[in-house]
Amino acid sequence: MAETKHINLALQGGGAHGAFTWGVLDRILEDEDIEIAGISGTSAGALNGAALKAGLVSGGRDGARENLDWLWGQVGAQQQTWLSDWTQGINPGQVARAIEYSPAFAFADLWSRVVSPYSYGPFYHNPLEEIVQRFDFDKVCASAGPELFICATCVRTGKIRVFANDDITTPAILASACLPTMFQAVEIDDPDTGRTESYWDGGYAGNPALFPLFPERFPADIVVININPIEREAVPVTPHQIQNRINEISFNASLLRELRAIAFVQRLLDDGTLSTERKNRVLVHMISDDALMNELSVATKLMPNAFILDRLKTAGRTAADAFLAAHRDDLNRRGTIDLSEMYG
Repeated sequence: MAETKHINLALQGGGAHGAFTWGVLDRILEDEDIEIAGISGTSAGALNGAALKAGLVSGGRDGARENLDWLWGQVGAQQQTWLSDWTQGINPGQVARAIEYSPAFAFADLWSRVVSPYSYGPFYHNPLEEIVQRFDFDKVCASAGPELFICATCVRTGKIRVFANDDITTPAILASACLPTMFQAVEIDDPDTGRTESYWDGGYAGNPALFPLFPERFPADIVVININPIEREAVPVTPHQIQNRINEISFNASLLRELRAIAFVQRLLDDGTLSTERKNRVLVHMISDDALMNELSVATKLMPNAFILDRLKTAGRTAADAFLAAHRDDLNRRGTIDLSEMYG
């Protein structure tokens, strides 16, 4: 009988590229000897985390996989583009470029730069709301199953707010996925300040936040599902490429800051300056596919396409399978990424 591995999941945001995380989770759920203790998610990671948690509580591993399938089926149905009919057999990079240079995307991109989401008045609509409202929040907020944390950014202070337990609601998840050029800020009461605060996408302050997973009740291992490439070899030259890279850098910055802090504490533990009685070790792992993400762009994040979503899920399963083949025995024993190399 295989040894049970206990892990936490850190699920990044990145629009429709969150379908990669769908594939990773689908593969992890197949391994009955991996137990998920905690989940921290931002934006698309918040949707994935909520669907995963509710599915696990209601139907175990199969229920979680079915719930994730449902979620991404809904996301894909939100925007059936003219590309869907002929994309079979074409590589994802070609599809990404076709979307990026399509008149529809060019118009939508220009529109978002000159028209505020507050300009629509009574006609304003967030398409994600119809999906999120259908989550079973009794299951999402249940005491059973892994603990779930959702991250959003307070517009007034620029600080992160982490929602947990009964604070995870439709507005909290919408706030975590609220890109300010596309959606109006989501207003939620803050009991700590006694005022109603406005929130934007959590990626600006924590993509995702790792610190909710540090308490002793959680295992040491945090598996980060990374969907924003850390590195891009080619210098962006087009307006779309430049905007996409700005987005990636800003959304990775908060994660890299936390990894730098973890690496600093690990060094203090290694040289004896800090005792393990005062601070636990954090073992960090990462599942990603930077090669694929380098082929894609902001266009495929913002315009879900059935072909791209399917390829992302497949890539996520493949990446998770490779990670488990190489590092399953390392879980609960050692971290598998070089933190100093990553943030240095």
